[in-house]
Parts: sequence; structure tokens; C-alpha cells
Amino acid sequence: MLTANAAPTQCPVFFAGGVAPDVGPSLSQKVRPLCFSAYALLHSGVTRSALWSAEHLTRDNVRSARSLERQNLFHAETALPVGERAELSDYVRSGFDRGHLAPSGNMPDEIAQAESFSLANMIPQNPDNNRNLWAAIETAVRDHAVRSGELYVVTGPLYIGKDLQALRNRVLVPTHVFKAVYDPRRQTAAAYITANGPGAEWKTVSIKELEALSGIDVFPALSSAAKTKLASLPSPAPRASRTAQQEGWVARTLRRLW
Repeated sequence: MLTANAAPTQCPVFFAGGVAPDVGPSLSQKVRPLCFSAYALLHSGVTRSALWSAEHLTRDNVRSARSLERQNLFHAETALPVGERAELSDYVRSGFDRGHLAPSGNMPDEIAQAESFSLANMIPQNPDNNRNLWAAIETAVRDHAVRSGELYVVTGPLYIGKDLQALRNRVLVPTHVFKAVYDPRRQTAAAYITANGPGAEWKTVSIKELEALSGIDVFPALSSAAKTKLASLPSPAPRASRTAQQEGWVARTLRRLW
């Protein structure tokens, strides 16, 4: 980690235009910025997870990450107060994955990969979503970074509605997940949004629309025109979800019976 409890201005390399995402007043309680070697985040002691995680993806870093073997070194974030952070025990038998915001598959070296397994960088994520559709979105963004040369990416949870779950009454479960992408070469941006549940449905929204949903201006340095225009993002290619696989198995079984 570069700087524990650092202001976002101390790691501007991860932000488009060097300006960190801006959260609205409703999200600003108990927030703590953290800078790591390959990403930065803003942690909420209310949700006990990050409100956003920001990365500057480059072609070279993505190619370096592809040569690393994944090491699942999940750990509580000791730079955060005990009462505000998630613990490994919060996720045990919860039915949710520890879902990365800044993915381990983006990390260019072993130190960065180990840092990505901080629980500060995790959200409670539906397993089908995390392992299928969301993994495909992460892959699509990495491939996009290789083609374009560099991207700025901000990933985070959405909490829509009042009927929210919490692991052990502590770690809030998002209803949706977003990944915002800015291409500085083309000066275009948009965001993926998926429900935090099974299935293969996803949509893209403008940065302005994302701000209305999340209360976060993920790219404050962008012009109003860039935030309003909906850029084209590459389509993810997920494997069949567990639900879809089960439905297919039922259909094949019924055809044999008929």
C-alpha cells in the first residue's frame, strides 16, 4: 500500500484528470480514502465496503497481470478501524461471494494482487453474478484496455430501494453493481450496470445517469458533454449461468421423457 488513510490527491494516477470521484452528502459519513499500489478506493464505515474503487488500466499492466497465478489471500483491512471494516467471519456461510471491485485479474504484480484481496475492496456479491456475467464484464474491459492502450475505470455498488440485506447485520449487500469506463484517447465514457443476482442481463448508462443512480460523480474532470453522451462499451461474453444451466438440463430431461 502506498499510503494508508491517504487523501485521494495523494494517488491521482488512478483518476481521470487526476481528480478522484466525488460522493454526495448522503454517502459522506464515515468515509476513508485508501491508496494501494494499483488502485484506490473510498471506504464507507456505514456499508463496511468501498463506495468506489478506481484504477488506471494500461495495456502493459493488463498483459503483466495475465502472467500471474491467482492467490486467494483474502484479509481484513487493518488500516481501517475495527468497528468500520468487514471481517472474514462476516462472509462465512453467507451465501455471497467476496466480490472484487478492483479485480485481482487487473493486478500487474504479486504485491498489487495481494492488496486487491483486502476486504475493503470487496462487496457481498451473488455467486452466479460474480463468477459469470461480472467476470465477463471484467474480461471485456481488460481487452478494451489492451486495444485502446489505457482506460480509467471506477467500480462500485448500488443500493437501490429500502429493502436491503446485510451480512450479520453489518456488511450491506448491494442491489446492483456498476463499472464506469473512460477512454481518454477517444474521450468517451459509459458504465455497465448489473443486478447483484443470477442471470445474464446487463445495460449501459451514461456517466450522468450513473451519478443520478449512485450519488457519485465517478469522473469529475470530464466535460458535461462527455458525461451525458453514452459511449459504446464492448459486450461481455459470459459462460452460461448456473440458473441457465439448470434450466437447460430440465429442458433436455423433459425432451427425453417426451
